[in-house]
Amino acid sequence: MAIRTQFENSSDVGVFAKLTNKYCLVAYGGSHHFKTFENELSNHIPVVYSSLAGCRVIGRLCTGNKNGLLLPHTATDQEMNHIRSALPDEVVVQRVEEKLSALGNCIVCNDYCALIHPDLDKETEEIVADVLGVEVFRQTIAGEVLVGSYATLSNQGCLVHPHTSVEDQDELSSLLQVPLTAGTVNRGSDVIGAGLVVNDWIAFCGLDSTATEVAVIESIFKLKDKDSSTLTKELKGTLIEKM
Repeated sequence: MAIRTQFENSSDVGVFAKLTNKYCLVAYGGSHHFKTFENELSNHIPVVYSSLAGCRVIGRLCTGNKNGLLLPHTATDQEMNHIRSALPDEVVVQRVEEKLSALGNCIVCNDYCALIHPDLDKETEEIVADVLGVEVFRQTIAGEVLVGSYATLSNQGCLVHPHTSVEDQDELSSLLQVPLTAGTVNRGSDVIGAGLVVNDWIAFCGLDSTATEVAVIESIFKLKDKDSSTLTKELKGTLIEKM
């Protein structure tokens, strides 16, 4: 299922949280709405409250999957040790010396593939492949280099920037080997990564997200038990018409 929530007064939940199949990082603070993460996940995976480089925008600064977690070089030893001690032993935590330090904006991945910013260092690309155990592709999405900002990816599906051409969608879908669609979150926002976090069984999106957007999210990430493909095709049509 997809759950609507917010961090304090912000619907950009993907800025303040990082969700994978093995763990969830959440920024310190937040309103009672943001306790939703703990309420929904704590029986299944560790929910870790943290900051990175003293900042709460952890979802934009780090990237990870079930195999590992990559932190920016600005993360302190104390923050790294706190996160490492709270995560399962099999999850590798590593800092990355990379000038494009907002890793969450520059990298989007699931447990098998990663799309990265075309200008990331070769060393960073190798670290992504080794630590996260994924196949790495340098890509843009709808002409945007910040692939982590304009896409959200799980092992079940992928949601990308609404202006992504059909040809690009087909190419990305064949690279990632998952179903892919273009859409929005938070009532028309194209910054998908900022408004949505997802793993293989649950998604959290901003409180501003419409029923149409939530239905598309639940369909493309296979978060519904029953087949609702017909409904979703209609809803996607509505979404495109509105835009």
